[in-house]
Amino acid sequence: MRENLSPSEAAEGRSARGASIFTALLYRDFRLLWLGLLISNLGTWMQFTAMGFFVARMAGSQHEAALDLGILGAARAIPVLLLSPLAGIVADHLPRRRVLFVTNSTMALAALLLALLATAHRLEMIGLVLISALNSAANGFDSPTRQSWVPLLVDREYVGNAVGLNSVAFNAPAVIGPALAGLLIVWFGVSGAFYFNAAATLAVVVAVMMMHPSPPSATQREPTLRAMRHGIAFIVRHPALRWIVFAQFVTALLTRPYGQLVPAMAVNVLHSGARGLGWSVSAIGAGGFGGALVTAYFAQRERRSRLWLQSGLTMSLGVLALAFVPALAAALPVLFAIGVGTLAQLGATNTLIQTLSPDDVRGRALSIYTMIAIGVVPLGALVDGAIASVIGLRATFALAGVVCAVIFLGIWVLRPVVRTV
Repeated sequence: MRENLSPSEAAEGRSARGASIFTALLYRDFRLLWLGLLISNLGTWMQFTAMGFFVARMAGSQHEAALDLGILGAARAIPVLLLSPLAGIVADHLPRRRVLFVTNSTMALAALLLALLATAHRLEMIGLVLISALNSAANGFDSPTRQSWVPLLVDREYVGNAVGLNSVAFNAPAVIGPALAGLLIVWFGVSGAFYFNAAATLAVVVAVMMMHPSPPSATQREPTLRAMRHGIAFIVRHPALRWIVFAQFVTALLTRPYGQLVPAMAVNVLHSGARGLGWSVSAIGAGGFGGALVTAYFAQRERRSRLWLQSGLTMSLGVLALAFVPALAAALPVLFAIGVGTLAQLGATNTLIQTLSPDDVRGRALSIYTMIAIGVVPLGALVDGAIASVIGLRATFALAGVVCAVIFLGIWVLRPVVRTV
């Protein structure tokens, strides 16, 4: 984009040309943040793939691999679950630019530490768990702060478009990142992916330094515990959001952890090796890229609850279908479909929370979203991994898909208020 527009200038340009899927990129500070995320997330996907392969390779069987991946997921979950309420207060009360500088610098250092340990052949499961916990803690503060900034960077009617584009920035790199990680693992070992991520994460630090500062949304100070209760009470009392967030919680425990168990599926069930794992995660990322485009386009045109239902069913039924794939070639299109459904469903949920939340509580509302998306999903990997260690991965995927499809249909039929938002 060549435009370097203020919000008012962007509005004039938008009126002249009409809204498009890239409208939010007309806003300078949003564009800076988006470009930083695009570069950083390429490294994130490469590191995610390398960590999954490292754990799956150390395991001796699909059951052990699933359980170890679940333990790694729990290490990511616990810091977010513990810190998300506090992170919401930070997002509402502290300067966002300062918070994002600290969080992304911390994540870059964590990636560098992983790379150095791997290079020295000293990386073991315990180190992987501890560094993942540090990275997750930083991400737990980063996500609600960054996402609560979005409605202040673009006009309110284009929040859905901006949320979708943020998802594009996360999932476009997923199309090539995992496959590139697979090549780097073959050529240089897992340390290559970790070094790349350490450097790429600094892109967000640079972008944030170039953005204009934004004052905190909440100017009234209140005790920390009361502020936490206020954010939780807002979600619980909202007639539609409480059901939308409930569905997010259930899927976070059951269906969304499929991505963290894919290394066990690819390596130990389908026997496809590092390259096959790279293609599997790339298929998820390509689907996620498609789901992000769906969110960016339809979230500003359609009733968002309809997108929420359709994407939720796509995700759930896709996980059910994953239980029956006989080989990698059959798994790739299924993983693509799951990726579309998952990211469109997350985008619809995120947009609904952002547009239905007032400015002074948005950070805390989004911290609950973050707690589930980043904290509960890895915990769900531990739950699903434990189940899979007993009944196998295929039966676990089938059970999760059926339960979550029923949840989405039940809310849609029995709670009419959700259909109106």
